[in-house]
Amino acid sequence: MIALDAFGGDRAPDEILAGALLAHRQGVPVLLVGNADTLRGKVPHGLTVVHSPDVVGMDEAATTPLRKKPDSSIRRIFELVRDGQASAAVTCGHSGAAMASALHVLGSVPGVTRPPLATVVPRKDGGQLVLLDLGANVDCKAEVLVQFAVLGDAYARAVLGVARPRVGLLANGEEKGKGNEQVRQAWQLLEQMGNREASLPGGSSAGLNFVGNIEPLSALRGECDVLVCDGFVGNVMLKTVEGTVEVVARILKEEILRRGSDRFAAWLLSGAWRRFRQRTTYDNVGGALLLGVNGIAVVGHGRADARAVASALRFAHGCVQASLLAQVKAQVGQRLVNRG
Repeated sequence: MIALDAFGGDRAPDEILAGALLAHRQGVPVLLVGNADTLRGKVPHGLTVVHSPDVVGMDEAATTPLRKKPDSSIRRIFELVRDGQASAAVTCGHSGAAMASALHVLGSVPGVTRPPLATVVPRKDGGQLVLLDLGANVDCKAEVLVQFAVLGDAYARAVLGVARPRVGLLANGEEKGKGNEQVRQAWQLLEQMGNREASLPGGSSAGLNFVGNIEPLSALRGECDVLVCDGFVGNVMLKTVEGTVEVVARILKEEILRRGSDRFAAWLLSGAWRRFRQRTTYDNVGGALLLGVNGIAVVGHGRADARAVASALRFAHGCVQASLLAQVKAQVGQRLVNRG
């Protein structure tokens, strides 16, 4: 079961319920969590509700579910995961409250001190790029960036099926000396880790494949599978990518509507346009994974509609089926806890 916060997001609960029904019809087991009295008469057939009376608003503090509203739906979904009643949790609500609740209730995997938010973005070569951190940790020491690299490697292996992911550090140049002090220190630590693992029996195929500094354009072209950065830079990069897609789409639409003769050409290209939108819109994935907590926790977009909610549920279900948490624990235990 995937525990879904029925009252998380700007369009809750109607779009959340519609997304839950869509995912349910696609074979994803969904358990709604929220105020049963408010939801009475709205819950789609085939779905059940775990009563949780309180709601954390977008304007409230991130610590609200810990201090003032312990019975909130955004906290309850993680308690269901902790207690074994759900295999993953999804919310499109207050991201800060979601991260605080997940860490408080589930805790982090041993060896992980600062769980990052991770997602995938499309690459020019047709592959997918794992990008982390997206904003959970805006200031990071070099050791934390190394943790992100290990977590991103595990993600790419388990969810994307990449046998030996290429891990890069986001920087303003590919040369070794580029980047701020944290990036330069992380470069040295990751190089040492990669060299050490490559020297072990079987390490050449299983070791961390660190490829050095990577610029944003190079990453989007396909020069790495995992791109590591602090949460400030990652959040800006993700929003820039999303904003660029939106601006390009609007400009194309304006130019097509400018002349009537172009509309017929647009109709001929409608299939390609639809596939472009499917590959680039945020609702294709539906949310980001809080990677490194002791459970599967997905934080969706606050503006999520039914399609995005369904995507987030499918994404969480896929992480469960791929045994992502077991892969993360194994990689972290091998590389961060038991090293040396």
